[in-house]
Amino acid sequence: MKKYVVQKEDTLYKVAWENQIYVKDIIDYNPHLIDDQLYLPPGKEILIPHIYVGEKRVERFGECLKEFSHKDLEQYITKWTNFHYKIPINITVIGHSVLGKEIYSIKIGTGNKKIFYSGGWHANEWMTSKFLTEWIDYAMSKTENKEDFFGENLSELFKEVSLYVVPMVNPDGIALVQQGNYPAHPYYHFIDKTNKGCPTFDHWSANIRGVDLNHQWPAGWKKEADESPREPWPRHYSGIAPLTEPEAKAIYKLSVENDFSYVLAFHSQGQLIYWGYRDMEPKVSKEMVERLSLKSSYVPVKTADSDGGYKDWFIQETKKPGFTIEMGVGTNPLPFRSYGEIWSNNILLALEGLRL
Repeated sequence: MKKYVVQKEDTLYKVAWENQIYVKDIIDYNPHLIDDQLYLPPGKEILIPHIYVGEKRVERFGECLKEFSHKDLEQYITKWTNFHYKIPINITVIGHSVLGKEIYSIKIGTGNKKIFYSGGWHANEWMTSKFLTEWIDYAMSKTENKEDFFGENLSELFKEVSLYVVPMVNPDGIALVQQGNYPAHPYYHFIDKTNKGCPTFDHWSANIRGVDLNHQWPAGWKKEADESPREPWPRHYSGIAPLTEPEAKAIYKLSVENDFSYVLAFHSQGQLIYWGYRDMEPKVSKEMVERLSLKSSYVPVKTADSDGGYKDWFIQETKKPGFTIEMGVGTNPLPFRSYGEIWSNNILLALEGLRL
């Protein structure tokens, strides 16, 4: 038995994983932990039993056995930075969240055609961050091992394409959904007020200041804002103006500085692909979304009944194709078992996105 002091971004599943035991083992030795949905606030001391569980637990590609957080993303960043890949991979920090966490952009390839994938916009949609991160790692490992990637030679493809990926736009919100609020949190009182005293955060999709980062964009922003909450809220609040939040500003700057041919923004609700905005999208968008649909089984839908989204702004601003990929179906945050569907239905979609 050992004592463990909970760290930032810890959850019961992650602590169990790090100690190669199961959540039920921790609960058995900590009576105050009544179920696996409880938050672990930083600084709390818990007991970790020494239990032999057999062979080492492994989380395979396409499998989700614990939450995915900013710290997990940084482990991949370290791995990619320290390994010399055949395909060039460059990591930059394009900005910081409200609480100062790095917003990473991963660039893969050297081609003139620039494409942008993004995820983790909404706090309770962290599986999009996990998918994009693991998809990169899977693709790079296949290439390094000279293995087939679903019939595609990625080494040649990335001579034609430069893929930019921001896996986690909203790291502060994701941490809140996974670890909850606690007295030492710098926004403790604000979060408690915004959440109306509710101690759970599964419904929270905003950033830590209660602003929905996908309602922050100057494409019908006022209309969206007029139909949404008028003050900070766990979801749908558009802010006092477009592009007030540092996370949105970082994506805006990246998008303006790079002449992206098209963009894919990943969310997690509905198994749909939105591809239009107020008839401003180019004609080729319909053909492109049909190709994405065939590779994912997701249903193409021209427009959603909303404004102010990143995809909307990109289409309006550039008159180029933009797509919102709604992975998964159910109530966010999706259960771990939902990740299998997300992986299997999107791994080829993400590949096809490079070839459109």
